[in-house]
Amino acid sequence: MATCIWLRSCGARRLGSTFPGCRLRPRAGGLVPASGPAPGPAQLRCYAGRLAGLSAALLRTDSFVGGRWLPAAATFPVQDPASGAALGMVADCGVREARAAVRAAYEAFCRWREVSAKERSSLLRKWYNLMIQNKDDLARIITAESGKPLKEAHGEILYSAFFLEWFSEEARRVYGDIIHTPAKDRRALVLKQPIGVAAVITPWNFPSAMITRKVGAALAAGCTVVVKPAEDTPFSALALAELASQAGIPSGVYNVIPCSRKNAKEVGEAICTDPLVSKISFTGSTTTGKILLHHAANSVKRVSMELGGLAPFIVFDSANVDQAVAGAMASKFRNTGQTCVCSNQFLVQRGIHDAFVKAFAEAMKKNLRVGNGFEEGTTQGPLINEKAVEKVEKQVNDAVSKGATVVTGGKRHQLGKNFFEPTLLCNVTQDMLCTHEETFGPLAPVIKFDTEEEAIAIANAADVGLAGYFYSQDPAQIWRVAEQLEVGMVGVNEGLISSVECPFGGVKQSGLGREGSKYGIDEYLELKYVCYGGL
Repeated sequence: MATCIWLRSCGARRLGSTFPGCRLRPRAGGLVPASGPAPGPAQLRCYAGRLAGLSAALLRTDSFVGGRWLPAAATFPVQDPASGAALGMVADCGVREARAAVRAAYEAFCRWREVSAKERSSLLRKWYNLMIQNKDDLARIITAESGKPLKEAHGEILYSAFFLEWFSEEARRVYGDIIHTPAKDRRALVLKQPIGVAAVITPWNFPSAMITRKVGAALAAGCTVVVKPAEDTPFSALALAELASQAGIPSGVYNVIPCSRKNAKEVGEAICTDPLVSKISFTGSTTTGKILLHHAANSVKRVSMELGGLAPFIVFDSANVDQAVAGAMASKFRNTGQTCVCSNQFLVQRGIHDAFVKAFAEAMKKNLRVGNGFEEGTTQGPLINEKAVEKVEKQVNDAVSKGATVVTGGKRHQLGKNFFEPTLLCNVTQDMLCTHEETFGPLAPVIKFDTEEEAIAIANAADVGLAGYFYSQDPAQIWRVAEQLEVGMVGVNEGLISSVECPFGGVKQSGLGREGSKYGIDEYLELKYVCYGGL
């Protein structure tokens, strides 16, 4: 962990800060430090009609650094994936802005770490309350920038807020230890201390929840953060910044630096190699995660990595077909198949295979409705961009060319270039792209298998292991398979497994560390051993 004295010795400029007890003055849309000027309202640029009625305070377009809204020299467009319409132009931060954000976070850390756990808990709770109060507007922002159906966006906002609530409680439960040593005149103590500034890099598929899951733990531990949101979905991160400010989170504790895809690589490298950053937390592809691990290695930074998956969904002969189909629908088609724990390949035992495929196809036709996320009844919104559609299309074409059969779907949807029909394939074999390449789209390939050992071997053949699911009514089989699956999370007769109370993370090349739960805060804490002698 870098020392605050190092920064001061370099003559760092002190940024305005607000900590519990500091005087605040009101302004439109929230509170600002009495010592600093109130940021002006965000300049809204050509917002789509769906966002027109939202509070200007939540529709921010500038970066948020050191408690201030700061423009960048350039901007980049954010588009609605459903219509292609421009939502607005957002500050395109570069290396200079990234380093300024790290410095602001570091200086804030020198004081935030001294704030009592009770005070940190109270501020996180206020942030949670503001999220709940603004849940409708926050959900509309998610749907506009990610295409996610509005009902799912509402669910994400509640899930996001619950992380702040959870870690507001965990902030007061960071305990140390006293160890009895053989020497009678000594006592050994173990302290837990915040690690420092965390660089937080988040994806577009859960633009709010992936932030609060990381930031809630970091702030509860006494760390400060610099968030680089995905270039497709910066508005959610900026709206959270506004609410953090209104909640009284001190200046510099939560910083957001949006940037375009063009600048993403150099901005990510800047914050991950900065000597003032002690921790990197990333959710995204395994390929990008490996690059960030190289950056972290040069200065031996702590890392948390939640990377790609290839989740198997196994249905054994003893399974309840209706229950398995319901779980498959929930696991595969949430967010149009664009989640890291979506089932990627369905392994169905021969005795139940035909019944499962028939029931699965019927459920898809009956329950899935493709449309704009704002339209009532929509369950399947657009994919995030055309590149994502091309990937699904490529996997379908590859499978069909190698003998797979399209049961339903199979092509782009007539609604527009970013829409793809929910697709079910059977007669799938292991040499097809869809069985060893993460899809991130509404494609369900079914592989027929004969024995339990065969299913386990197929599932464990992947070099990633985030989540896995299986359905069985055989108690002995349930224990065997749950223990043998090489994944970090297992759903047994259950297709939805995420919960703030439970540890989220993978094994093998799916990542390092765990998020959420009581274990999540440990990712932002260092252990310090103190030997107290002369007693």
